[in-house]
Amino acid sequence: MSTESSPLLSYRLFSVVDEGEMPGCRAQEEAPLVGGGMAGAVGPPHPDPARRLSTFFGVVVPTVLSMFSIVVFMRVGFVVGHAGVSSPLLMLVVAYVIILLTVLSVCAICTNGAIQGGGAYFMISRTLGPEFGGSIGLMFYLANVCACGVYILGLVEAVLDVFGADGTDPPGARALPQGYFYSFLYGSAVLLLCLLVCLVGARIYARAAFLIFLVVNLVLLAIFVSFVAVGPRPVPVARDANHTFNTSFTGFRLATLRANLPAMYSRDYTTNNVMTFATVFAVMFNGCTGIMAGSNMSGELRNASSSIPKGTIIAVVYTFVIYFLLFLMTSFTCERTLLKEDYGFFRPINLWPPLVLVGVYAASLSASMSSLIGASRILHALAKDDLFGIVLAPAKIVSKGGNPWVAVLYTWALVQLVLFAGKLNTIAGIVTVFYLVAYAAIDLACLALEWASAPNFRPTFQLFSWHTCLLGIASCLLMMFLISPAGASGSLVLMLALLGFIHLRAPASSWGYISQALIFHQVRKYLLLLDVRKEHVKFWRPQMLLMVANPRSGAQLIRFVNDLKKGGLFVLGHVEIGELDTMPSDPIQAHYNFWLSLVDKLNVKAFVDLTLSPSVRQGTQHLLRIAGLGGMKPNTLVLGFYDTCVPDDYFLHAPAFRQAREDDHFGVDLPALQAHFPAVRGAGAPKALPPAEYVAIIADAVKMHKNVCLARSFPGLDKERLFSAKAEGCFVDVWPLNLLRPDTPTYVDVCSLFLLQLACILTMVSSWRAASLRLFLCVESGDRAWLAKEEKLKELLGQLRIKATIRAVTWDPVVALHGQRAAAGEPSLNLAAHRVTDEYLAAVNALVLEQGGPVAVRFLYLPRPPADTAQYERYLEQLEILTRDLGPTLLVHGLTPVTCTEL
Repeated sequence: MSTESSPLLSYRLFSVVDEGEMPGCRAQEEAPLVGGGMAGAVGPPHPDPARRLSTFFGVVVPTVLSMFSIVVFMRVGFVVGHAGVSSPLLMLVVAYVIILLTVLSVCAICTNGAIQGGGAYFMISRTLGPEFGGSIGLMFYLANVCACGVYILGLVEAVLDVFGADGTDPPGARALPQGYFYSFLYGSAVLLLCLLVCLVGARIYARAAFLIFLVVNLVLLAIFVSFVAVGPRPVPVARDANHTFNTSFTGFRLATLRANLPAMYSRDYTTNNVMTFATVFAVMFNGCTGIMAGSNMSGELRNASSSIPKGTIIAVVYTFVIYFLLFLMTSFTCERTLLKEDYGFFRPINLWPPLVLVGVYAASLSASMSSLIGASRILHALAKDDLFGIVLAPAKIVSKGGNPWVAVLYTWALVQLVLFAGKLNTIAGIVTVFYLVAYAAIDLACLALEWASAPNFRPTFQLFSWHTCLLGIASCLLMMFLISPAGASGSLVLMLALLGFIHLRAPASSWGYISQALIFHQVRKYLLLLDVRKEHVKFWRPQMLLMVANPRSGAQLIRFVNDLKKGGLFVLGHVEIGELDTMPSDPIQAHYNFWLSLVDKLNVKAFVDLTLSPSVRQGTQHLLRIAGLGGMKPNTLVLGFYDTCVPDDYFLHAPAFRQAREDDHFGVDLPALQAHFPAVRGAGAPKALPPAEYVAIIADAVKMHKNVCLARSFPGLDKERLFSAKAEGCFVDVWPLNLLRPDTPTYVDVCSLFLLQLACILTMVSSWRAASLRLFLCVESGDRAWLAKEEKLKELLGQLRIKATIRAVTWDPVVALHGQRAAAGEPSLNLAAHRVTDEYLAAVNALVLEQGGPVAVRFLYLPRPPADTAQYERYLEQLEILTRDLGPTLLVHGLTPVTCTEL
């Protein structure tokens, strides 16, 4: 628990070790910025040696290379040749609008706190919780795995275009044999090279990536110069002896632009499939999916929160300009046949053709390494968070330098499987869909933070709003289904399956749940709209405050009241005896976790409200006044019955309290829960509450216009036995007459109707529907009007839509005992001449017991406590005799009109 001497800031501001907090395992904290009483906290902590990459080397370089990849050299002609001029430019704008909206969300999240290793997965999981984070993180990991395969297959395709033997060239010119198996073999060799680089570590990759970055930009500069410097020339295309084409490079000509303007979709010569807008867009969008390459390196960045936004925006703007110029200049200078039949057309139109090959190989190799190393970092973060158990446990292992080499090997093995696809265009759509799912999730995370209006969400990057987040989500989902309806549906199904799996398996985390912030925001808003002045009897529901002395003996009653609440408020109240003035701190706050864990184990929908008070009576008054909020406040007080029976310990035989759960991340495990609640009262031990104070609590509730229920013998309620398949059915009995005042003139006063309403509500609960409701009408043999009373009662039940059987019970011998005069000097509850004798109460008790059939619960009329406080103990004695050995019994005193016959 924090105190005034606790550090004001314990967040990792200076140094963030690449160790995501795992559920069940708290990462080692660095020294706080502001500390209290911490020796040695004189200066800032030592910087993490694993975090050495700057914005340029760690974000700009890998992001640019990933966004260029094979597409910039090998698919510009494919896109323009099939889609024309206007469509590619439209595709480019749409693609970059989507990724720009996602980049804005990434920037907002990154600048709202310290970012650890895992990139997009870390952002999503720490914002939306482990379920969304784990499912989206795994899909983003698979997207990177597939992307790595795409880039390697593209590199192999580029190599075979130049050096692949087709049987028509002289020996030695095109020496590499072609075919499915050979393509897989070449791809495996390239992947092995990437593996070796990534096993060395991120620093070697960053150095290699910078050199490749220089080479790629040099090649792009040569291509732009070649568009201007090279004059018109014929460019023959010969893929084999049967497929030769005479095309040309025309230079800048409007006629070429006009010819390339419309879309002309045809067969792709690499896959032999007919292209469409969706398939072309899927391939082109692969050139934009590398925006998270820098984020994936968050564990190696010197200042991730600053570097990721800056570097990503610079990379996005730079690549957009390059792609736009390439599409435009290609449309002006190259015939459509050249673009559609030779995707490597940059080479024959270049000033020095081998330079293009160097760029193709370098860009593809770099993008492959970027995807491989980025995917391994995501997998390592997933493994550390222990969301998938033993399957990913080895991926936690790192080298001395912090390189997750086991995660790299995992990723390498999966990319090997992807290489079986054989062709780049075959899996481009799947990669695009997976990336779009991840981008939509990042937009959703930012949208949730914005809508939650949490005070601690104050990113330094302000160029975003909930409109951009919502538009980003909508555009990602739209493009997913446009590209591949089947793939989009499958990816969403996979995400939901993973979400359900993680929700069921993963323990609670300490990351913070955005759902809680959103729920708070909405609940507060709707509570303000819940106006108590607009309450109506038609929409009344019980709102229960159950006072619990010890859950060990009251667990069955807690479950019963949970059934009785009918979607209303249910509060577990408890009073700790003590004076705050004599204590150093409030002891109540530390108890809440134990009570909330109890609620979880009992599987009830209840709130918990605890208070500290000099007496139970004062504490109950406090809770009756302040429990709840706005229009959601208790209207009914439920108390366990005051008797001398020795209570059973529910914790000793209930399975939920005998089966330990290892990981309880709210600080309460089963042994701690068992130890927190004291043992039940033993035989002969005095009760903590005097009987007069117990009755005074009832009187206080009545004065505060609260309905009151006294529950007796509910530890003996066994629902499993009552409603088992072998059981013949059971009854819920209602006695609406005030049995302490049998001369009451009517059965349909407010209290009787309240009693009937509660019994009806109980039988409406799904687990109680097998019980039948019985209503007992007490009649005297000489009363000829009882048939009219029964008919009137049936009519009332029909108007109230309550299904119940009315049973008339003759009670002449019982009511005769009520007529005895009070003996001189004997106490009486009121000034009436007649008194309620013990003989009468015993006779009533026997009458209730005589009614046949298995009875689950009995509802009896609870009379108002006497005005004379001296009669409180006698009042309690009478209730004890009345309900003795009746089994689970609820004594009810209702003050609130709760039934309505109008529509």
